[in-house]
Amino acid sequence: MTTSHASTQQPVTVIGLGQMGTALAAAFLDAGHPTTVFNRTPARADALVARGARRAATVAEAVAASELVVVCVLDYPAVRALLDPVADALRGRVLVNLTSGSPEQARAEAEWAAGHGIGYLDGGIMTTPPGIGNSDSMILYAGGPELLAAHRPALAVLGDPVDLGADAGLASLYDAGLLGMMWSVFGGWLHATALTGADGVPAKEFAGVAVRWLRTLAWFVTTYAEQIDAGEYPGDDATLDVHVASIAHLLHAGEERGVDNRLPELHLEMMKAAVAAGHGGDSYARIIEAFRK
Repeated sequence: MTTSHASTQQPVTVIGLGQMGTALAAAFLDAGHPTTVFNRTPARADALVARGARRAATVAEAVAASELVVVCVLDYPAVRALLDPVADALRGRVLVNLTSGSPEQARAEAEWAAGHGIGYLDGGIMTTPPGIGNSDSMILYAGGPELLAAHRPALAVLGDPVDLGADAGLASLYDAGLLGMMWSVFGGWLHATALTGADGVPAKEFAGVAVRWLRTLAWFVTTYAEQIDAGEYPGDDATLDVHVASIAHLLHAGEERGVDNRLPELHLEMMKAAVAAGHGGDSYARIIEAFRK
C-alpha cells in the first residue's frame, strides 16, 4: 500500500480482531484504506501491522483515528463495555456494528448511539471470513440509509452492502432468519446426499444437480412470498395433498436405505396437520401458518 494511494481512501478503524475482524481489516487494507486496528490482545494485530495497519494502544486512540469505526467482537455486551467509556469521543462519528446479536440488542444499541450523537449502522455479515472482500457476499445494514449511502464506497470493499432501511433491528432479524434457512437447506441436502450416497452416488456428483434444483426453488420462494403477503395460497403449482403423496416416496426410499428420516417426517407432520384443517388444496406456502402459532 503506497502513501499516495492510501491518501485517496477514507481512513477506517476496526475494533476487534478475531477471525472476522481480521478479515474486515485486511479487506480495508487491500483496498488501500488507511486502517487503524485495536484488539484487547495486542499481538492479534501483528500480521495486519506488518501489512500496513496502524496499531492503536487504546480504544480511545482507535476511535480518534477515523470518522468510520467498525466494531466486530464477541457480543453486544462486549461492544458496550468497549465503547461506553469513549462515547464522547465517538460523537459525530459513524459506528458500524458488525457484531452478531438479536434485533432487540441492535435497537438498544442504536438508541444508545443516538443518545450520544453517534451515527449508527447495525450489520449482519452473510458470509464466513474467507468470503470478506468478495462482491458476491452480502453484508446487511440497517439503522441509517443516509449513513450507508455516505460510506458505501468504503463498506463495499467488504462485500455487497444491502440496505434494509431505518429500523436498526432488521439486519439482526434477517441474519437470524437467513441462518435458519441455511441450516434447513443444509439439513435437506445432507439427507438427500445420504439417500443417494447409499446407492453409490458421490456427493460431488449429486451436488451438481442439487445446485441446479436450488435455482428452481428460488422461483418458488418468490412466488410463495407473494401468496404469504396476500394471505392466499392457491394450489395452482402443487397442492398439499400432492406434497403429502410425494413425500411418501422419499420416506420409503430412506427407510429402505437405513437413512434417518426425522427431517422429512417433520415436514410430513406439518403438511398433514394443514390437510386435516381443510387446506389440502392449498400450496405449500400455507405451512407458514404453522410457524406463526
